[in-house]
Amino acid sequence: MLDKLKLLPRYFILVYLFLSGLSLSAQGSFFLKKNVSKKINFEFVSNLIIIPLEINDVTLSFILDTGVSKPILFNLSESDSVDLKNIKTFYLHGLGSEGKIKALRSSHNRLKIGDAVVVNQDLFVVYDKTIDFAPRLGVFVHGIIGYDIFKDFVVEVNYNSKYIRLHNHEGFKPRSSKKWKTIPINILGKKPYLDAKVAINNSDEHVKLLIDTGSSDALWLFEDEEVGLTPNKDLTFDDYLGKGLSGTIYGKRSKVSSFKLSDFSLKGVNVAFPDSLSVDMTKVHKDRNGLLGGDILKRFNLFFDYRNEKLYLKKNSHYKDPFTYNNSGIVLEHNGTMFVEEAIRVPTTISKNSVNNVSNNSVHVNYYINHRIKVKPIYKIVEIRKSSNAYISGLRVEDIVISINGKPTYEYSFSEINEILHDKTGKSLRLKIERRGVNMTFKFKLDDIFKKNELSN
Repeated sequence: MLDKLKLLPRYFILVYLFLSGLSLSAQGSFFLKKNVSKKINFEFVSNLIIIPLEINDVTLSFILDTGVSKPILFNLSESDSVDLKNIKTFYLHGLGSEGKIKALRSSHNRLKIGDAVVVNQDLFVVYDKTIDFAPRLGVFVHGIIGYDIFKDFVVEVNYNSKYIRLHNHEGFKPRSSKKWKTIPINILGKKPYLDAKVAINNSDEHVKLLIDTGSSDALWLFEDEEVGLTPNKDLTFDDYLGKGLSGTIYGKRSKVSSFKLSDFSLKGVNVAFPDSLSVDMTKVHKDRNGLLGGDILKRFNLFFDYRNEKLYLKKNSHYKDPFTYNNSGIVLEHNGTMFVEEAIRVPTTISKNSVNNVSNNSVHVNYYINHRIKVKPIYKIVEIRKSSNAYISGLRVEDIVISINGKPTYEYSFSEINEILHDKTGKSLRLKIERRGVNMTFKFKLDDIFKKNELSN
């Protein structure tokens, strides 16, 4: 069973679960009274869709993930008083090299998304405190869900306006305008697959890919010389790919000349080749060559129709967005919070016809400066590419980043920081950091990741 979770803008965190010997009780189905649900707005973070989902009347945040066949709940705190039903111990095997983790299986739960409800739903619950993806995402996420929604509805995903809609099959009218394309998909092991073509190493290769809305990357390929799927040696670098339930994932990043899906063709697409130690190929569908992730999917508005094995797609405003890499080589995550004193202007007196001879329609306002204490995030370096200019300059894992180009990091959103780290090759960055109580400043230029760079200030 392939399941996963990914975090960070342009980063990828994969959970590759295999539930061996699993025997599930009969499951209920989501019920929707109308032909179509209201819009269910989602947060779009790191190319991931984060939706509100009620479990036993408690609202939580879940990633909508076509790559999971059962909901997984994690990161529960004492304030998340979810009344879980009929609990049994289970084990999940994850992508990564550190083995299996203990989990709980809970059955007969009530789930609600938008107007749709199911009253007999199994969940897998992970209580391991070391599994906390929120720091690398920048928003809190309680779990992942996929097939149990997609099997019961035609699911509309509008990346432009950031909403999903659930359509009952009986009332759904297939999209037929010229702008919409219909492509066949295969539902295998409760997951959707499609056929595409990649141009790599001067050769066009046909590939079968898992459609994976839970991946923030564009494309993953499993390295296989026999079928021509190997990284371009002139456009390759070793990198951190993500963190899964069972450990950190490393591999190679590269480019494919083009990616073709139906009549659509994208140029210079990012691709990752995970290390073979991180992928147990015995758990991968025999004909599968990789996965298609959010950095490509976001360029379309989509309708998933699992029942009829069709995908409807249309270009949206993201279609021509550039494919970028983390040219800094730095991966940050939230590392707690701090208190910051903030100055604010407070109005005192408001008067008309003041001594300053203002007109009768004018208002004169006096202000004084007050201060308030606000809680702000702290950011820490958790991964750094050793070939990067950032590493050569002296930056290291565990450094606390205080400011970027003179601006305190707490004044940026997490996504804004990651946009800076993905900026153009050659752009100068100045990071002030704290290391074991000592403040230090480092200057470097963003890498050309496909070349060996010398440090330049």
